[in-house]
Amino acid sequence: MKRILGLFALGLVTIAASAQWSNPAADIPAYNAKPPAKPLPPMLAGDQLTGPYFSHPYQVTVYKMAAKIPAVLHQQPCYCHCDRALGHNSLHSCFEGTHGAACSTCMREAVYAYQQTQKGKSPAQIRTGILRGDFEEVDLENASL
Repeated sequence: MKRILGLFALGLVTIAASAQWSNPAADIPAYNAKPPAKPLPPMLAGDQLTGPYFSHPYQVTVYKMAAKIPAVLHQQPCYCHCDRALGHNSLHSCFEGTHGAACSTCMREAVYAYQQTQKGKSPAQIRTGILRGDFEEVDLENASL
């Protein structure tokens, strides 16, 4: 009986320890699978793109890129996990305020989404690339419209 209980306990510990690898999709940040059904909140633009959060030219460039593809960003997750910390529901949320300018993950994802949109990729295809981590190769210093 002790042996059976010991094996049972060992089995439970093994299952609990491996649970973190059992569902990688559970770690995908919030996003919207479909285009927005109603107008999205505005992103920062124009005179709002000044001050301490916009000390590098690429920060302004990224916001201008984001403003050109709001519906695409609405359908993308943000791997800085701001959905957990800030309640964001997609990458679009990052550019409604200054968070996007302060986070290289948000900026790289936005530039990646913009570049892929220019190549004719769909939001779903872009999301697949973001999930693979393709955005990590984006060079913010050389991002241009």
